[in-house]
Amino acid sequence: MTPGEMAAVFAAGTGAGAVNAVVGSGTLITFPVLLATGLPPVTATVSNGLGLVPGSISAAIGYREELRGQRRRVLLMGIGAVLGGLAGAVLLLTLPESAFERIVPVLVSLALVLVACQPLIAKRVRRRRPAGGPVRRDGGPLLFTGLTLASVYGGYFSAAQGIIYVSLMGMLLDDTLQRLNAVKNVLAAVVNTVAAVLFVFFAEFDWTAVLLIAAGSALGGLIGARTGRRFSPAVLRTLIVSVGTVALVHLVLH
Repeated sequence: MTPGEMAAVFAAGTGAGAVNAVVGSGTLITFPVLLATGLPPVTATVSNGLGLVPGSISAAIGYREELRGQRRRVLLMGIGAVLGGLAGAVLLLTLPESAFERIVPVLVSLALVLVACQPLIAKRVRRRRPAGGPVRRDGGPLLFTGLTLASVYGGYFSAAQGIIYVSLMGMLLDDTLQRLNAVKNVLAAVVNTVAAVLFVFFAEFDWTAVLLIAAGSALGGLIGARTGRRFSPAVLRTLIVSVGTVALVHLVLH
């Protein structure tokens, strides 16, 4: 890489780390930049996945206050994230690029609808629940299955992975959007780490790209977490839908 390309990759990593901490879809910042440096698509995807691991971890640390009291929930969902992330990484290494990407726009579209309509749907669910009924703490098998499948997608191509996580948890859990966003960051860190371990041994990647994105995303994750924690639910939901719409348009056009 030229010095200019290295600076661009580092800046993209910083932006991706910040966006992932608050919303998700940071891959849509780094992936095109890596392609522009001349990396093949799969190599760019693997390098991106490896580089974003520190950003996911720093974002989770930045949301540590919102994670208090959610240990059981995180551990349970983390199992699905491990299984799904591993499966998605295997798919990336074995299937043609076009095989899985065909359903990506559908998944992103569905996630955006769920996030936008989550307050209305949650209100209707509360109305149907008997007075004094149990509070949904882990979402049950339905949420576990949904998050596991979303982790498969995340292990393959992580754009909008966080949006899908938040939309599913918002539908099936009674909790604030900020606390759900904190869980989202942990799950993303788990998926990225599991996929990264597999990639290190079985995939081709560019060490320069990995290190630049890693440094940038670690910084961006802390910045994004510090900023995102101040947003109201309405602002955070608007950001999720806005970024997700841009991600959808990008995926459809490319």
